[in-house]
Amino acid sequence: MDQSISVAQFQERLLELAQPLTPLDLPLLDAHGATLSSNLMVDDQLLLKTGDRIGATQIGLAASLGLDRLPCRPHPRVVIISAGDDLVEPGSKLADDEDEFESNSWFLTTFVREIGAHAFRVHTIAQTTEVLKLIVEDQLVRADLIVISGESKDESFELINSVISSLGEVTTVVPNLAESGKHSYGSIGPDKTPVIALPGEPLANYLSAELFIRPMILKMLGYRSIYRNSKKMKLDFEVIGTEGKANYIRGKVTGEKEIALLPNQGAISTISTTDCLIYLPEKSERLGKGDSAEVIFLQGDLV
Repeated sequence: MDQSISVAQFQERLLELAQPLTPLDLPLLDAHGATLSSNLMVDDQLLLKTGDRIGATQIGLAASLGLDRLPCRPHPRVVIISAGDDLVEPGSKLADDEDEFESNSWFLTTFVREIGAHAFRVHTIAQTTEVLKLIVEDQLVRADLIVISGESKDESFELINSVISSLGEVTTVVPNLAESGKHSYGSIGPDKTPVIALPGEPLANYLSAELFIRPMILKMLGYRSIYRNSKKMKLDFEVIGTEGKANYIRGKVTGEKEIALLPNQGAISTISTTDCLIYLPEKSERLGKGDSAEVIFLQGDLV
């Protein structure tokens, strides 16, 4: 039986795999979007702190001081792979009702780029154990993290799990998370590269990216804070979650102290319109109008 685990426990285990990358002195333009690995001091004055994200103004400051390089935690190299014999590339035709367009790798690639990683999307959809194993082994040379997902309803999960388990030490767990499913994680290859296999359902894939992949990458980058900003807010509506599970309900910020609940929570379209998540702990199946909830904000907190 697969191991059940809380969201917090799973985050802790994944963060043990995601160690900050070795600092490098990067040319200024390559340093853009990375994080500073040591304080920048001028005449005993602290100008930039360790863990600061290097943006355009930091690049300009360094250049004005005559610096052409900065000490950085480099951008993590994240390889995104998809697998499953019913997956079809967008732009192609679906052969039958069993086929589905592959969307997870497109989302994950751009998602990790927005965080600050170098993302490499593998354009071949692996349909067999042999093909997937060759792909993974080939990608190990350029990966600080490998993320794999498959078909909806976890139909390709065993294929993925069997391959990565043959390449290293891998554990399968089921986070106690609504709208989610099985995950496998561990270290593979000669360099013990971190790997994680995500559920194939797009909504589950989205939640896993937010809750698990994002903190891993930010830790690799050496960020001081790796979680989204959140605060307690009173609700103007009722929220009902899945009993006994942690729920992250998709919402929309409508004012300084107001949020709205997005309709049709089961629709994939909600992930493109949501800008906050309403958190219901495992022991809180329902929150009523006027109750306080922790609201996690998805915009503007990369600092």
